[in-house]
Amino acid sequence: MPELPEVEVVRRGLEEILKDQPVLKKVELMRADLREPIPAKKISTLIGEKLLSVERRAKYLLLWTKKGALLSHLGMTGTWRVAPKGDERAHDHIYLHFGGGLRLAYRDPRRFGCFDYVKDPQKHPKLAELGPEPLNADFTGEVLWESLRGKTVALKVALMDQKIVVGVGNIYASEALFAAGIKPTLESQRLSKERAEVLVGEIKKILSRSIEQGGSSISDFAQATGESGYFQTTFRVYGRGGEPCVTCGQQVRAKILGGRNTFWCSRCQK
Repeated sequence: MPELPEVEVVRRGLEEILKDQPVLKKVELMRADLREPIPAKKISTLIGEKLLSVERRAKYLLLWTKKGALLSHLGMTGTWRVAPKGDERAHDHIYLHFGGGLRLAYRDPRRFGCFDYVKDPQKHPKLAELGPEPLNADFTGEVLWESLRGKTVALKVALMDQKIVVGVGNIYASEALFAAGIKPTLESQRLSKERAEVLVGEIKKILSRSIEQGGSSISDFAQATGESGYFQTTFRVYGRGGEPCVTCGQQVRAKILGGRNTFWCSRCQK
């Protein structure tokens, strides 16, 4: 599933494509639902409006007009691309037609994405209870430490809780914990304030580095331009269970935590 870096890469690509702020002329829905029903009537109120900005909140994309926004979540296999007339593909479920003949297509073979209307992000059920953005300055070690007090779940599971911090996801939680030298199975409330500072620093560095490298293309992820990311070539523990640790040579361990594959080095991470 695309995580924060991949969604941010798509956001930047769409921002460049839509930088001239075209008018939304038509929303063409090829089906009535994805993971959930698509609110066609509410979305239709944005037709005729100029696109003002392309933003991201957690793993959601928001295409803003003065009357509200189109909200898109890529699910597991969703992609956006420029699709001129004649470039129709299997599993294209949504076409956005803009002034000047520009058309964007949303393609999603597994249909786990969502497409919705947002007026007020503070009241929208998908956005209202989200935690802090990990790349913002107000996400600090102290903020993370405070949010983990009294929590007995494994630290990696907590990092994937969208109410604690948004968008870190499975890959980047594993990589950040390795870089910080902290085992993923550590009980969350046992993380010291000092180690929380280190961990937050590594989360920020790893997410930023992945964005610079176009994200991680593990399965179906592609940028809005159609290119793949290459951060996956730098993974230090993720997906390397049974292989030697890149730092010490110890065999990388693998375990299911919170229903997700987790990888770590028992020598380097304490």
